[in-house]
Amino acid sequence: MDPVLVTGVGAVTCHGTGVPALGAAMDRARGRQPDKVPDPWARMELPLMYLVPEPALDEEPDTGPGRATTFALRAAHEALAGAGLDRDALRAARAAVVLGTCMGALGDRERERDRDRERARERSGGAAPSAPPHDPPAAPDRRPDFEVSSRLAADLGVTGAASSTSNACAASGFALATAADMIRCGEADVVVTGGADAYSRIALANFNRLGAVDAHGCRPFAADRAGTVFGEGAGVVVLESAAYARARGARPLAEVGEAGWSCDAGHPTAPEESGEQIVRALRDALDRTHVEPHEIGCVIPHGTGTRLNDRIESAALRTTFGPRTEVPPLYSLKALLGHTGGAAAALAAVAATVVLGRGTVPPNVPVGAPDPDCSVPLPTAATPLTARSVLVNAYAFGGNNISLVLREALPC
Repeated sequence: MDPVLVTGVGAVTCHGTGVPALGAAMDRARGRQPDKVPDPWARMELPLMYLVPEPALDEEPDTGPGRATTFALRAAHEALAGAGLDRDALRAARAAVVLGTCMGALGDRERERDRDRERARERSGGAAPSAPPHDPPAAPDRRPDFEVSSRLAADLGVTGAASSTSNACAASGFALATAADMIRCGEADVVVTGGADAYSRIALANFNRLGAVDAHGCRPFAADRAGTVFGEGAGVVVLESAAYARARGARPLAEVGEAGWSCDAGHPTAPEESGEQIVRALRDALDRTHVEPHEIGCVIPHGTGTRLNDRIESAALRTTFGPRTEVPPLYSLKALLGHTGGAAAALAAVAATVVLGRGTVPPNVPVGAPDPDCSVPLPTAATPLTARSVLVNAYAFGGNNISLVLREALPC
């Protein structure tokens, strides 16, 4: 079967816009305190998040594409420029868009309601209502919540499939796997894929209600971790069939192997204690890509900082690879970016291409004493990549699990 190649990558994170900004942050390996969200209606104990710096934005209230879509547009334009594809080239190709997101444009809808609240206050002579006015059913001036993928396709002039994948925090992992399968099945030559998410008051309030926010930051695998901290961002990957990339002389950054999918079919939010289905996804990804465990040079884990997730993922990795000494070095991306929700797996895939391109596993952000129940290697110094494949994990509410392999690509 013709390989599926990565020919371009783009990123927007709390460290700024662009893969170079992400790569520099990976090199520095310095964590930072999460931001307090600038939202007067964020009435919750820990209104904390890793926000994208405002200079990375270019949006107008009411008429602009919205925050998550703006992130996706920026990342997609960078990825396409790196791939050497413009709007005309996409229109000439059999192109598609598959984007993952947890909250879509819900945060934009919240801000629209805030503006409605402010207008109502002004009309009432200054008395602020205690709650935003209710929207009428199917209000004509309201945009849909899940418009990120369709807006990106419209901006790029892509007239093929434009799909939104919303498997919670594994959304962009499933989007990447779906995009690769579209190419393998001959349904597309080029797919712009990845994920994007932005601040949503509802989402952050829900995690506060769950008691799953760490006041000290996102600290996966740390002994005293107390939950996760979300981050904004987008990761976009341009995938092409090797034949199409070869015909136009593209330079591949990586090859996307097969994915392993599974579902715990258990608790709606907690991972299943045995980790059986997580192990299944890990092994399926390796087996279907015809990669042996010792051929994985780095793992970018899901590692969110929640106590149960990190412990179960650590045990699943030891089951898959063997004792701690046989588990390849982990690069804990969420310690650097926070948990970017529907963008997390896509940004992990972008980071994987950086790791493969450099041949080095970056230093992990120090998060304090490691949890002895999470016995996995987390080097805090740059480490040579000893094998030319990287494994990416993404897990989500509903028991959705996915593992993907990215590996060094042969020149076209």
